[in-house]
Amino acid sequence: MQVFHTESKIIITCNKRLSPYLQQEVEALGFKPTRVFQTGIELVGTVTDTIALNLNLRCASQVLYLLKSFTAADPKQLYDELVQIEWEELIDFSGYFSVTSNVNNEHILTPLFANVKVKDAIVDRIKDKKGIRPNSGADNNKTVVSLYWQDDKADIYIDTSGETLAKHSYRKIPGKAPMLEALATSTIMATNWDRASTFINPMCGSGTLAIEAALLATDKHPGLFRMNYGFMHIMGYDEQAFFVERRKLKDKAKKAVDFKIIATDISDDAIDIARKNANTAGVEHLIEFYVCDFEDTEVPEGGGVIMFNPEYGERLGVHTKLEITYKRVGDFLKKKALGYRGYVFTGNPDLAKKIGLKAARRIEFYNGKLDCRLFEYELYEGSKREPKETE
Repeated sequence: MQVFHTESKIIITCNKRLSPYLQQEVEALGFKPTRVFQTGIELVGTVTDTIALNLNLRCASQVLYLLKSFTAADPKQLYDELVQIEWEELIDFSGYFSVTSNVNNEHILTPLFANVKVKDAIVDRIKDKKGIRPNSGADNNKTVVSLYWQDDKADIYIDTSGETLAKHSYRKIPGKAPMLEALATSTIMATNWDRASTFINPMCGSGTLAIEAALLATDKHPGLFRMNYGFMHIMGYDEQAFFVERRKLKDKAKKAVDFKIIATDISDDAIDIARKNANTAGVEHLIEFYVCDFEDTEVPEGGGVIMFNPEYGERLGVHTKLEITYKRVGDFLKKKALGYRGYVFTGNPDLAKKIGLKAARRIEFYNGKLDCRLFEYELYEGSKREPKETE
């Protein structure tokens, strides 16, 4: 099975509502999506193509290469179809593999049972052909096989990513309630920031937004921080292809910017964590970190983007302390950020109303399972319009 040179369907998954930003990335790499849906992108390519996708994409979760589509009404049919695949040409009998699945079939009460049937088919096939069985388990750091089974339609994939791409591998210290890196990048892309003007992130927490802004501005991609992917554990892998792609990333990455990226937080611990994460990402020298109340954040002249990701508590609970905070955010934007575009990411629409400005856009996202919005505020310099409450 020459998967490194044979074209098949590739599904690039992402968190819900991130696919518009993932599509931008995929097209920028020269790939043409054949389908775009809420949680991913479909295209055609080889496993060799997935190397570039895995190393470059910021908004993705997994890159899946289709091995086979088939009909399976029940677990026996599933096994019978899977055991026909030449697994001995994909997985080394002395190797290790894991199975993930997304299953909705009347005969399957738990996805773990479907995973076991996949594992059994792979092990039985390899044992029959090679006389020895590979090891398997839950770790996703070697070969990963992924089953998508809805009713009687099944697809079996090689997960060329392994561990999720949504984490960018530089954040060793997460901090309190961190924003996932793929989500952080997508929200910055949604602002249409030009990556050449000031970016300010008050209340920065563990620094994810500021770090992702610096990585975008310097064209540094997640593949620079990671040395293990699922495609590396498929038989026939040529490591030269990986190192060629990684060299491209190194060659195009910039070392400096000629504008300010500012991150502030009232917590000494938060700034310490943010600095350490930025250092791991190689962008600490590009970000000005300050310990201060967000109202004391420096706002240089010239305009740019100011982005807040404040706490938003329980969606149905309105907390007096947070109401005051959101009102202060609105006052800060009105008084200190004229000429900028202001953004507030929140999962609490009631608190957003306390900002006291009319949003020019409300961009939909999810943070985990929580329905969120990125509110955009155009802060015109010299505007005499009365601020209107967020709708």
